This record gives sequence, structure tokens and C-alpha cells, in this order.
Amino acid sequence: MQNYLLTTLDGGTRVVTEPLPTVRSVAIGLWIGAGSRDEDDAHAGVSHFLEHLLFKGTVSYSALEIAEIFDTFGGELNAATARDYTLVYARVLDEHLETALDVMTDMVFAPTLADLDAEREVVLEEIAMVEDSPQELIFDLVTKAVFGDHPLGRPVLGSADVISTVSRRSLGAFHRRRYRADNVVVATAGSVDHDQLVRLVDRLRAKAPAPPARKPSARTPLVAPPKPSLVFQSKPTEQYHACLAAPGIARSDRRRFTASILDGVLGGSASSRLFQEIREKRGLAYAVYTFSSQYADTGQIGVYVGTREENLAECLRIVAEQIGDVAERGPRPDELARAKENLKGRIMLAMELTSNRMSRLGKSLITDSELLDLDRILAEIQAVDAGAVAKLAEVLLPADAFSVAAIGPSEDRFLEAVEPVCPGLVERAAA
Repeated sequence: MQNYLLTTLDGGTRVVTEPLPTVRSVAIGLWIGAGSRDEDDAHAGVSHFLEHLLFKGTVSYSALEIAEIFDTFGGELNAATARDYTLVYARVLDEHLETALDVMTDMVFAPTLADLDAEREVVLEEIAMVEDSPQELIFDLVTKAVFGDHPLGRPVLGSADVISTVSRRSLGAFHRRRYRADNVVVATAGSVDHDQLVRLVDRLRAKAPAPPARKPSARTPLVAPPKPSLVFQSKPTEQYHACLAAPGIARSDRRRFTASILDGVLGGSASSRLFQEIREKRGLAYAVYTFSSQYADTGQIGVYVGTREENLAECLRIVAEQIGDVAERGPRPDELARAKENLKGRIMLAMELTSNRMSRLGKSLITDSELLDLDRILAEIQAVDAGAVAKLAEVLLPADAFSVAAIGPSEDRFLEAVEPVCPGLVERAAA
């Protein structure tokens, strides 16, 4: 069972903890409700750029001092940007919690946005690195294919054109709008006293700037996904990197447990259907797997395969065949049981790490998702039946719901491989 404590401070900051008396470390996360979906086209990438700049110094600590403090602790400090949120997180010994939190709240609420041009070059290099890595770039392309012009369809790293020209003033304005005390969750797990942490956060949140008189504009919800589309990028690669994907389900959707089982049956493990049929039995690909993302109001589900030109059509055919079979007949009893035990095992193993426990708490709160204890999660997984898996595959993954993206040498060969799998998609995309 997971025991967590939650307090909402007067300014709206939520503090959630999971005390674990058997450890000496504590994982801390400051979750900010500011992600790439909160940007417009003219500011694509500012969330991620701002995340970088949080490390470049604050009103109280220089960039070097921030690094030296955590190096002295023997701890870790990092950050991440997603479509729904930005996260600054650390793991330290419990005796260093107060200092770590002081530094982290300074980073979040009082960055100086120093070394702007130097860090601009770092982010541009990061964007270029993805452009040179087709096995990473393909996921930006398929997300664009699934969500179109909606903010969810843009890469989290943003646009090189925007990053090259965005000003300190624009970054500062975004920070003031989104990095508000009422838009932050402080999550911890490990050797921590909840009441003591609440008092500490309550004192430190005074660093937060006064919020603008007007609240930031609401996020653009995905009312209805756009029509499926095709995206192809020509590159002289040895393989075609291809994804078939469709809109998925939100983090709060009760079917998320069924979706995890579906993922496990299709392509989430070495014993999954796609891995066995495409790699093990036929040797058509080295990498083939399913993937899914869940956001506050929607999600994405799909399949990736990297293969040579002569194998592309056969790989896509097998993908469609296996999805269709699961939708029609459901998973076999042994597949269902194995997928359940695999999922339960991975969750239990992950919960042995304080950082994973902290992450589950913080992500649930910042995305306004239901926060279930571990026993309830395991019970929900066990309750999934074959009929529910088949129904979800039928609803989410019919042939006419797929968007397709690929990177490779020849668009014509790609289109030839797609047409039998997604009838009419090539013709509709060309219209």
C-alpha cells in the first residue's frame, strides 16, 4: 500500500509526500504546469529553453555554485520538459533536503536567465542532434502526423528558427505567466517528514514572483483529433524508420490499465506478438515495439519498426495483421496472464526507487489525474479481461485511424508499403 500526504498551501502550491522510513535518501520534484503545449507557433520551444536556463544561475546562486552544491552532496540534480509540464528534480540524503529545496526553489522561481546566447547554442545543438538521429526524429514526425496543427503536434524541443531569435524578454514573460505558485506541485518520496516539508515550502514559496493580474490563457484542449495523415522525410538512411500511430487515451481514463495490457501483448516485451513475429520468427527487423503517451486530455499509441527497404511492406503488413487479430479475438489466456504479471512486476520493481515514487505522485497531481494507491493499481490490472483488450484495440487501432510517418530514402517505396495497410490514406493525403 502507498501512503501519501497532500497539503495545499494558501498560494495554491500543492505539497505531496510519501514517507519511507527505511531509506536515508529523499527524491524531490518541482513540477510546473508549463509544457510545449502551452506555447504558440511563434514561441515553439521556449518551455524547453527555459528549463535549460534554470541551471544558469539565480538571484542567490551562480551556475557553478548550483553544480558544486549537488556535487558536494553526492546527489543528482536534473530537469525535463514534456508536453504537459516541466520538472526540476533531485535526489539527496535526507540531511541535505533543506539546502537542496532552497536551491531548487530559487531555480524555479528566481532564475536570472543568464548566459542566454551560450545556452541558445546548446539547445540548437540538441535540436540538430535529434535531426541527425532518425530513430528519435521519427517520433516527432508521427506526433505531428497524429495531432496536426494542435500544440501537441509540435516537438518539445521546438523550432530552431524560434530558438535562434527568442529574446530574454519573451522568456521572462513566459516564466512570469506559467511559473506561478499556484501552478507548481512539490512532490517528495523517501526519508521526509510531511509537516516539516510543508513549513519549509511555505517559507520558500515567498521567492515566487507576484502573479500577473491576468491568469495565463487556458490550454487548447484536443476536442477532436484531426484526420489521419502521412509524414515522410527523405534521408539517405540504410533503414526505413516507420511509425503507425493513432490518438490514445488520457492519464485519467479508466481504460489506461487495459491500454497497458494491450501494449504488453502487442509489442511491449520480448515475448510480445510483434517482437516474436517480426524479429524472432522472420528476422525482418532489429527494433520493433509499441509505444504510448498519455497527456491530461488525450494520448497517443503506436508502433515503431526500423527495417531495410525490402522488408518494409512485410513488416507493416504483419503489424496490421496482429493488431487486427487482437481486436477480433483478443489476447490468448497465456498472453493476457503474462502481460499482467509483466506489468505488475515492472511497477513493483520501479516502486523500489524513491525517484519513481516521487514521479508518480507529482505527475498525477500536475496533470490532474486520479492518484491511486499501489494495491488499487494492482487490482485494476488484474481485473482487465481479454474482451476489454480486444474492444480497446478495436476502438483505438482500426486501420482507418492510423497516421503513418517514416524516414528513409524513397517516398514512393514508403507509400507503396503503406497503401495495403491503411487503404485510402495515401490517396487522401495526396488530395
